[in-house]
Amino acid sequence: MPNRKTLIDTLEIQGTLSREEFICLLNGYSKEDAEYLSRKARNTAFQYFDNKVYTRGLIEFTNYCKNDCYYCGIRRSNTNVNRYRLTKDEILSCCKQGYRLGFRTFVLQGGEDLRYSDEELAGIIFAMKEGYPDCAVTLSIGERSYESYLAYHRAGADRYLLRHETANEGHYGKLHPESLSLQARKQCLRDLKTIGYQVGTGFMVGSPYQTLEHIAEDLLFIKDLSPEMIGIGPYLPHHDTPFADKPQGSFELTLFLISILRLMIPNALIPATTALGTIHPMGREQGILSGANVVMPNLSPVSVRKKYELYDNKICTGDEAAECRVCLQNRMKKIGYEIIAARGDFQPLDMNITAGAY
Repeated sequence: MPNRKTLIDTLEIQGTLSREEFICLLNGYSKEDAEYLSRKARNTAFQYFDNKVYTRGLIEFTNYCKNDCYYCGIRRSNTNVNRYRLTKDEILSCCKQGYRLGFRTFVLQGGEDLRYSDEELAGIIFAMKEGYPDCAVTLSIGERSYESYLAYHRAGADRYLLRHETANEGHYGKLHPESLSLQARKQCLRDLKTIGYQVGTGFMVGSPYQTLEHIAEDLLFIKDLSPEMIGIGPYLPHHDTPFADKPQGSFELTLFLISILRLMIPNALIPATTALGTIHPMGREQGILSGANVVMPNLSPVSVRKKYELYDNKICTGDEAAECRVCLQNRMKKIGYEIIAARGDFQPLDMNITAGAY
């Protein structure tokens, strides 16, 4: 088996490795290996995006969920959650404030809350696009039918985030109740692709029972799916879940995997997640320096932010939207990056573009 630097060079050239090579790369890598990989990933991101970082304004509009995923703080069985739903007017108010602050993508995220009908959601999406036609609308509302996804897309939704969480069937069953299946999750991702969304997927790093073999399967699945967006973050436990006593995921491994993903899909939109910022005070900055190029400040009303608690100790729950925006702008500036007011759409590799044109 080649040494890790050779594997990293091969990954940069070919965009993928075999399952066994991925496992070898992940197993016992050194600090020098991580720095070598990070430097290559950072250079690759700079080639496509220059020093630009895109923002997505996150609107967490409901913390009701019909599912009972074992790792999630807003799971159905958690009776300690203070549930809420935002109205259409409240969502549009978030957009108004976000637009004024320079956001040109809004992410409508929530639990799988069936109280909102397809017609109601389509109406909200249409109103967002009508009010802010130069903005992108991203949805992150879980598994829906093909017909539902189509209705949202026709109403104006541009992108859809749906983490697969793990590409291994057995591991999926350890994280979710029997009512959920990996096969259904993957079908949703295929449906979203077919309809024409810019699609995002991803997984938790260090989730309970995860092995390096599982992560290798995740990487191969992502390469095969070829998503436009890839979101990964360290697993963080929540005190009111069956996994409350499980250890959190590795910060260092998460950064290592962000760098791998950047070399795998050089033009992907990869966020430095809030979970990274929660696990480490410089987490989002380190994510950007490892090859990420997106940050997702919170536009939700401060009154509900602490109620949308997927994991413990989530950061920025008390900040106003403007505070989040200015804070992140200053943080990125300190490491030599610039937050820009742009939609930041995915651009195919075969387009004749120059660095930073995204």
